[in-house]
Amino acid sequence: MTEGTPEATTAAGTAWPTTDDPMTLDANAVAGMLQDAFGAEMTAAPGQCAHCGNVAPIGTLIAYTRAPGVVLRCSVCAEVVIRIVETPDSMLVDARGAVYLQRSRRG
Repeated sequence: MTEGTPEATTAAGTAWPTTDDPMTLDANAVAGMLQDAFGAEMTAAPGQCAHCGNVAPIGTLIAYTRAPGVVLRCSVCAEVVIRIVETPDSMLVDARGAVYLQRSRRG
């Protein structure tokens, strides 16, 4: 944003997530974790946000990685799409913010 202009906000009044924020990355930064969770390379796979309907590659989601797990938010509406938490015994994946995540059957 330029000086003197208001920061863009979501409908909930929070600032839009961007990869300019030092606390965020794009989901390509967690490609290995996504591959472990889904058994395939997922950053180019399309998914649809359940909140705003945006369809885009999973790699375009905004990743918040400085927490006990990873939170992936929609790059359009900033709502949570996927949460991933790793424990010593398992990986927990919550994708209720996605209408779908499309994984190709091809190698």
